[in-house]
Amino acid sequence: MRSIAVFIAALSLSTMALSAMASSATAAPPCKDAKGKFIKCPPPKPVRCKDAKGKFAACTAPGAKPI
Repeated sequence: MRSIAVFIAALSLSTMALSAMASSATAAPPCKDAKGKFIKCPPPKPVRCKDAKGKFAACTAPGAKPI
């Protein structure tokens, strides 16, 4: 009975360790090209906003919402 408890404890610890490694690996995936080679990631696109009339406006303007 004790060997089963030890086995279950070891299994749960290894499962937690594997899930921690998997979550850290998927946190920031590197960029790859079509051939699978690592490349420099493109910069993120800037946020653009529109006002209540539907015209582009600065995001700091009152009533402007991101599109």
